[in-house]
Amino acid sequence: MPLEEMSKFFENRLEGYEEHMISNVIGYKEACVKLPTLISSRCERLLDLGCGTGLELENVFKAFSHIQVTGIDLTQSMLDKLQDKYKGKSLQLICGSYFDVELATESFDCAISFQTMHHFSHEAKIGLYKKICNSLKPKGMYIECDYMVETQEEEDYFYREYYRFMKDMAVSNEEFYHYDTPCTLGNQIKMLKEAGFIKVDKVFKMDHTVMIIAVKLAPFL
Repeated sequence: MPLEEMSKFFENRLEGYEEHMISNVIGYKEACVKLPTLISSRCERLLDLGCGTGLELENVFKAFSHIQVTGIDLTQSMLDKLQDKYKGKSLQLICGSYFDVELATESFDCAISFQTMHHFSHEAKIGLYKKICNSLKPKGMYIECDYMVETQEEEDYFYREYYRFMKDMAVSNEEFYHYDTPCTLGNQIKMLKEAGFIKVDKVFKMDHTVMIIAVKLAPFL
């Protein structure tokens, strides 16, 4: 079966997306419940990368009713569903790739991503993490919930298969097609530190669903 272009993949699965995430992704529901407990009470502006239909925002809005959320996603139909779900909330929704959307320097207190980063190369992730770090205010945090594997052998297998599929389809590695390329926790921590985060910790794990927090350095006075 050929791989599907990323935005088309999610557009074609809009109707059953939320039920799939809640029922079939072990640990996802629990991670959504944990998320607001990790966000600082002083958080006013939050960036959600790959926000989809905003499942992860439900508990955030319950805990932070006046929080301002900027959400970025490739699929307009998912953003439309998110907008409809959270009428009256402070939302700025952007349809596009979070690799391409410009983020103002030190403009967010917190950034999050839920089950979206396990589709990209190490190089692409490090570049994106640098961009996220730059967009955070001093002492700001990035919370990532993602699909991770236990061993380097597993990670290598997924990347090898992905590049084989891309070669067979004769498409550029710069294009985004839906295929899981999960990393180990150790590699995730290494990439985030290379991108400029000073402290990176695992805060939740259930099956292959892992949450990590990365904190940006505050300037010395």
